[in-house]
Amino acid sequence: MKCLMFGLAALGLLMTTEGAQAQSKKKGSAGAGYTTGIGLRGGGWSSGLTVKHFLSGKNNVAFEGLLTREYAARGGRLTLLLEKHLPVSDFKGLQFYYGAGAHVGSYRRYYYYYDGRYGHGRAKRYYTIYRVDEDPRIAAGADLILGLEYKMEDLPFVVGVDYKPFFEVFDGYTGFYNDAAISLRFAF
Repeated sequence: MKCLMFGLAALGLLMTTEGAQAQSKKKGSAGAGYTTGIGLRGGGWSSGLTVKHFLSGKNNVAFEGLLTREYAARGGRLTLLLEKHLPVSDFKGLQFYYGAGAHVGSYRRYYYYYDGRYGHGRAKRYYTIYRVDEDPRIAAGADLILGLEYKMEDLPFVVGVDYKPFFEVFDGYTGFYNDAAISLRFAF
């Protein structure tokens, strides 16, 4: 993962030497400052690749795709989001966005425990057994997203911070999780 991050950063720096001036003058979809951004997202539950593309027109709507790795669960997830962007009036290049979407993933680790109680009279004993299930399981769910992103004026980079709560159905169980992340995208 570190090699991928360094590789993308080096690629971005090489591309900025040629086209930083042209990128800063280019107007993206409805004032976003760019049309497409590709980069990395580092979050609490998941980290991975992010791609954001603005639809044509003046409605300031974008699709975002996330391909993330779930480290604790030994799996991955594909998330697709539709987002509405609103410019912050006093700060050029800063945008607030919100949206919703869905995800599907596969995980290999599932923890559960068994609490057993036995005994007669006063000598009752309690024990707990923790088990790890390594079978692959499919998960799917719905996502919401709220965030801020800043398109750097002289560089073709976008820095973003988001909060992405999601609801998930996993092998018959349901859960609600909170995720927050920082993103860095190369914009073109």
